[in-house]
Amino acid sequence: MFGTLHARRMAGTPTVPSPPAYAGPMSSHPIPEPGSLAWADLTVPDAEGLRDFYAAVAGWKPAPIPMDGYEDWCMVPEGNEAPVAGICHARGENADLPPAWILYVVVPDLEASLETARARGGEVLHGPKGAGPSGRIAVVRDPAGAVLGLYQDLRS
Repeated sequence: MFGTLHARRMAGTPTVPSPPAYAGPMSSHPIPEPGSLAWADLTVPDAEGLRDFYAAVAGWKPAPIPMDGYEDWCMVPEGNEAPVAGICHARGENADLPPAWILYVVVPDLEASLETARARGGEVLHGPKGAGPSGRIAVVRDPAGAVLGLYQDLRS
């Protein structure tokens, strides 16, 4: 969803606040540091149910993101304008993602990180693919079975 939501935010559809590093035109925001966390996504069959669960449990306010015939959600902490996470349906390009929170870590070279992951016993589950006009993402599984998203900011 990071890629889909990020691309829609960058295109101006809809007008939902973006994470601080990604709000508005990418060129006006600092390039995230390699190794830092860029985003968190949860992809599940029942996005509305989990949206309401996390709204109640974490105090997040859902902001809808129109998709093709349905809505995914950016989750905004109370008192803030910028979302901190996304909750989306396991549909379309997200159908193959596991139903777990995926953290996206900034890497300086996505292809090199994917090669290294494979060489060290990991598996590429999703991507690489574009994340708006200024980034690329992929999701990997480590040798222990844990899943992690990787994000490369192409402005650097």
